[in-house]
Amino acid sequence: MSILINKDSKVVVQGITGSEGTFHATQMLKYGTNIVAGVTPGKGGQTALGGYVPVFNSVEDAKIEKDANVSIIFVPPAFAADAIIESAYAGIELVVCVSEGVPVQDMVKVKRIIDEKGTRLIGPNCPGIITPGECKLGIMPGFIHKPFGNVGVISRSGTLTYEAVHQLTELGIGQTTCIGIGGDPIIGTTFIDLLNLFKNDSKTEGVVLIGEIGGSAEEEASQWIVDNNFDKPVVAFIAGQTAPPGRRMGHAGAIISGGKGTASDKMKTLKLAGIHVCESPADIGKTMEKALKDL
Repeated sequence: MSILINKDSKVVVQGITGSEGTFHATQMLKYGTNIVAGVTPGKGGQTALGGYVPVFNSVEDAKIEKDANVSIIFVPPAFAADAIIESAYAGIELVVCVSEGVPVQDMVKVKRIIDEKGTRLIGPNCPGIITPGECKLGIMPGFIHKPFGNVGVISRSGTLTYEAVHQLTELGIGQTTCIGIGGDPIIGTTFIDLLNLFKNDSKTEGVVLIGEIGGSAEEEASQWIVDNNFDKPVVAFIAGQTAPPGRRMGHAGAIISGGKGTASDKMKTLKLAGIHVCESPADIGKTMEKALKDL
């Protein structure tokens, strides 16, 4: 099985006629993603991706005409919040926002509205989601993923997601669904949200969790795993182990402040929760391989 997306997901691409939207939507379509519509205000009635995809002026039109239930957003950061909100008001169930640099104050408004409307947001500033062999939403390289697997991947880091997936695939371990949740201070979906979905997915037998310095998301996930008797093996890696306090490393949310959010503290908390913690990202795949064999 999978979580969030599958071959039946009906996808609308917001910003499909822009250079980024066109490029990545083409790759998604080649992968087999069921793209039913695109949205660019003022270009309704046209087609995109070589005539394969109709373009609408609004997400609401795409929802009505094509019954779209998933949106992916490729628009500049200044317009990303409005694009997310538009999808939420149109009744889109799942929105993926790849855009980097969305202002924090915009995300405060977005978070309130998506909670009210019941829309799930992945991102912003994320590589997206992939259910291998079925549906790809985002910028990740599809060829490194292995379909029909038994391991889920949740990550704050895009490049480390690819590294972990590549290691799993090289060991013959396929993935159920891989999700990049984004590295901004305010994101739509957390580790806990996705752990809960993987807990209820019968095909997912283990989870790779890739965290970063800054914030308390990993510690909260550790406590949730303990409190909810999450009995599937979790393999974790925390990026930023050599980062100095007070300096942001990579993502906007990856900053140690007030002595909190350090890699060592996160790793200690994860270990206390019974999670297999890797000292090096090179160990993620083989650690999961061993954990699955020990089941």
